[in-house]
Amino acid sequence: MGRYIIKRLLLAIPTLFGVIIGVFLIIHLIPGDPVEVMLFGTSPTPEQIAEMRRVLGLDQPLFTQFTNYLWDVVRGDLGESIQRHAPVASEIAQRLVPTLQLTFAGMGIAIVFGFTMGIVAALRPNSWVDNAAMGAANLAVAIPAFWLGILLILFFALNLGWFPATGQGGGKRLVLPALSLGIGYSAIIARLVRANLIQVLEKDYILTARSKGLIERIVVFRHALKNALIPVITMIGLQFGNMMGSAVVIETLFARMGLGRLLVLAILQRDYPLIQGTILVFGIIYIVSNLIIDVLYSVVDPRIHYA
Repeated sequence: MGRYIIKRLLLAIPTLFGVIIGVFLIIHLIPGDPVEVMLFGTSPTPEQIAEMRRVLGLDQPLFTQFTNYLWDVVRGDLGESIQRHAPVASEIAQRLVPTLQLTFAGMGIAIVFGFTMGIVAALRPNSWVDNAAMGAANLAVAIPAFWLGILLILFFALNLGWFPATGQGGGKRLVLPALSLGIGYSAIIARLVRANLIQVLEKDYILTARSKGLIERIVVFRHALKNALIPVITMIGLQFGNMMGSAVVIETLFARMGLGRLLVLAILQRDYPLIQGTILVFGIIYIVSNLIIDVLYSVVDPRIHYA
């Protein structure tokens, strides 16, 4: 297990380096002068432009800028926000926890609903139960998350008054955003669980387990479901990264001050150091989530240790 994890960590290093290069180039891919773009609308003097170039290090050769940026990232220094006049790392740290709470809650809802619908449908293929579960899944995946969020606010917050409509703090304020984020992804998990579980339940070793007199619950959950999990785990890992991106819309809709909303505000304010730092953190989280998925492969199927 230890060698496998080390191997995956080493393979993640080139990906992380590529993310750092891409984030570094953001400020250099802006059409025109990046400093003038950042100071647009403020009528900056030549002295202010020169000072901004010095602060951002844009007065140095490109290779020197990159090496300095790389060294700062290694030390955890993501620069200073232009608009907020505060370290980018501290701004991100304040808003990272709400985003992770929302993402994990949404993923939990997606897994619970997705596995429940997928297993129920797989155990009764082509029955009314299967059709109802897959019909609900198709409907869930077709509804945009922001539109579902609006419906949830109208019904559960404004009409019934069960949950707060916006804001953060406390479990109740997390329910509606998490449902908005997780329902659509639960449909993807449900369809994948159903398809893989139906295939596994037709295998010879499942027939052998049943012929030994094992109860159906043990056959399904101990023998069949575990062997159907590899593709599902892959999808969950990809969905976690997608959820982090979708959180931008959900946090804006529910007025949650998370990492996604911080990125939107940074873009609107042309705060490029903050944009760079936020995108870098999103990239690192995506890499880490995929690394965790790789480790889970080896837990579900021990043969992967020797891959």
